[in-house]
Amino acid sequence: MSTDSTSFQRPEPPYYAVIITTLPSGEDPEGYADANRRMGPLSAKWPGYLGRESESGPDGRDLLVVYYSDAESIASWKADPEHLEVQRLGRERWYASYSVEVARVERAYGFRRD
Repeated sequence: MSTDSTSFQRPEPPYYAVIITTLPSGEDPEGYADANRRMGPLSAKWPGYLGRESESGPDGRDLLVVYYSDAESIASWKADPEHLEVQRLGRERWYASYSVEVARVERAYGFRRD
């Protein structure tokens, strides 16, 4: 996965993860790319934002995980007027399909070989 910051480290739980899976429609790729370029930095300024990771599959499907400190921050970001407009355009134009899952992370662990 690629992250928007090389120093991104997940916080100690609990925190929230918004998991967004999209399949672009192929319609208006320039508009879609422009919206993505604007939304990333805008969302990073949002209170409660902790970071993000993303990956694209060979079939064109995209996976984005955005981390937040609390559910209120997620609701506030979802209601941002510019974000609402991009969501509308996504449904009307840019996505063949998408799904959004919101999860509260209670435990997290991992391993890294140095």
